[in-house]
Amino acid sequence: MPRELCFGNGDLMITLDADLSIRDLYFPFVGMENHVGGHRCRFGVWVDGHFSWVDEHWKRSIAYRPDSLVSEVLLTPPALPVELTVNDTVHPLYTIFLRRVAARSTDGGAHDLRLFFAQDLHVHESSHGVTALYHPQEGAVIHYRKDRYILAGGHGDGPGLDQYAVGTAETRASRGTWVDAEDGTLSRNPVAHGSVDSTIGVNARLGPDGFSTLHYWLCTGTSMDEVTALHRRVRASGPGELLDQADLVYRVWVNKSQIDFADLPPVVVDTFKRSLLVLRTQIDSRGAILGSCDSDIYSFNHDSYAYAWPRDGAFVSIGLDAAGYYGVTRRFFRFCERTITPEGYLFHKYHPDGTLGSTWHPWIDLGGAAQYPIQEDETALVLHALWNHYDRVRDIEFVISLYDPLVVPAAEFLVPYRDPGTGLPLPSYDLWEEHHGIFTFTVAAVHAGLLAASRIATLLGDTHRVARYREAAAEVKAAALAHLVEDGSGRFLKAVRFDVDGSLAPDRTVDASAYGVFAFGLLPPDDPRVHATMEAVEIRLGVRAGIGGVARYERDRYQRNGDDPGLPGNPWPICTLWLAEWYIGLGDLPRALALLEWVCSHATRAGLMPEQLDPRTGAPLSVAPLTWSHSTFVLTVTRYLDAVHGIRPCPTCGLSSFQGSHIRPWV
Repeated sequence: MPRELCFGNGDLMITLDADLSIRDLYFPFVGMENHVGGHRCRFGVWVDGHFSWVDEHWKRSIAYRPDSLVSEVLLTPPALPVELTVNDTVHPLYTIFLRRVAARSTDGGAHDLRLFFAQDLHVHESSHGVTALYHPQEGAVIHYRKDRYILAGGHGDGPGLDQYAVGTAETRASRGTWVDAEDGTLSRNPVAHGSVDSTIGVNARLGPDGFSTLHYWLCTGTSMDEVTALHRRVRASGPGELLDQADLVYRVWVNKSQIDFADLPPVVVDTFKRSLLVLRTQIDSRGAILGSCDSDIYSFNHDSYAYAWPRDGAFVSIGLDAAGYYGVTRRFFRFCERTITPEGYLFHKYHPDGTLGSTWHPWIDLGGAAQYPIQEDETALVLHALWNHYDRVRDIEFVISLYDPLVVPAAEFLVPYRDPGTGLPLPSYDLWEEHHGIFTFTVAAVHAGLLAASRIATLLGDTHRVARYREAAAEVKAAALAHLVEDGSGRFLKAVRFDVDGSLAPDRTVDASAYGVFAFGLLPPDDPRVHATMEAVEIRLGVRAGIGGVARYERDRYQRNGDDPGLPGNPWPICTLWLAEWYIGLGDLPRALALLEWVCSHATRAGLMPEQLDPRTGAPLSVAPLTWSHSTFVLTVTRYLDAVHGIRPCPTCGLSSFQGSHIRPWV
């Protein structure tokens, strides 16, 4: 089931499905150590002897509050005389998940109400050696294994839990304590170990015309003392007060840049702000930027998108810097500083703690010779993003602190990693992580990365490296124009590969990623070769027989359902937005706006953007949210606003003119 809502503060991230079941709980790293792992922490309701878990039979209106990471969900069960309004969030300062449930009688009668919350927790990603217990002094249930502790608390009309049960789960003898809730009464078993779960209950009395507010919370920490201290904070401050505090913080955060949105329609403005907030949930406080928190993809290939791709992080950084969120991006560059290899390249992907992530890129080629298991664009784009950061923020102390540990090693890898005969970068894997070769996207990224390195070297007066990197960039550009433009059509190829005789074999597949030619500054968007390339993208990758949008490349098979020859592949929001970026570069803002609105219309009801869409139904495919989709939307909107406002930065501070507050971050 796709994720409908996600919440996070950089140390704790939680996702919910359409039933408001918790499906992912990451702590203490965003995207690492999933203590739920796709299992279901259910939410159930008992009224006057009748019970129901929230499921697809309920009427569910799912959304976030405007400008906030607090949800606003209306639940109506099919056969129970109550209506529930649910607010969920993760507190921005504390590793606490908060849920407030406002219950109302819908038939004019008084009712006994009981809410049940099941904790199907796999602490430390394990069902072995976990302990769950009722803590009588705290009036809460605690699960723990080693140095990971999760406390579940709540209250209804009374001051604390009214019911609890702890037991074994997912065994032949026991499905779990959640089954015990279905008769409205829990066993009060106080402890269990091994493969365990727990369920807690809170009670309220609904008057004929009245409301009752009930609360549930989870506290996460690395010790018993830590989670009990957080629990006491919730009880002392009041869970409702903490939830409202979080709501205010998120509203202030997302509106801090005071952006002039010009003529953008409300749906685009709302999606822009939602994208910023979603991005906040996907970024670890130590700098890793997650691909996606949605663990449902695990069932596809027993792996997930819960890794930090340097490329994705670079794009997110460019988008966040454009919107004025510089502090987040600084932490990402520090993450890259910690993870770059001594040879100067970045690997495929990393765990959020900086350790090497899984890969399917081999370390030898088909002939048995050693090769780098990398996508070279990832290293180059980090340099490109770092210069973009400096160009907007001018925090020279920060950028020069990265010169020796990050910029120089990366640039010194890019310069010699080229074919001496053509001047092109040597083969590596493409941005889609599928094929090995010399790709237009990668070549454009390498050109941009080398130029960025030369500009950063200029800041330090390192004249030797300025000349070295600038010369290499010029050679890469000349090689791209000589070898990557198709004769006849004048458009850029997807790639070239070396044949056994040493000649270059062209890959003429139309690929949306060729947008990198103008996006990374190799050529301007109105160059005839860019025109030919992007027109081919629009004509041959447009999903005209389906819902619209733009596919990745011709005959794309990933997550494809069926073989309709009229469909080049599934539409991807990022590819659709790349086409919008081109129209912005040409000054054709109406066509760009139409594509922005298309992307908005195909987000989920809560505003989450998936990786791709079913071309016939528009249903999200693969993962949702995809961080890259949201960051590309943010970047495209800022470029649209730059175009509306004349693209010229403020002459005093250098910030984009659409930002209302023109001050340097350190002032």
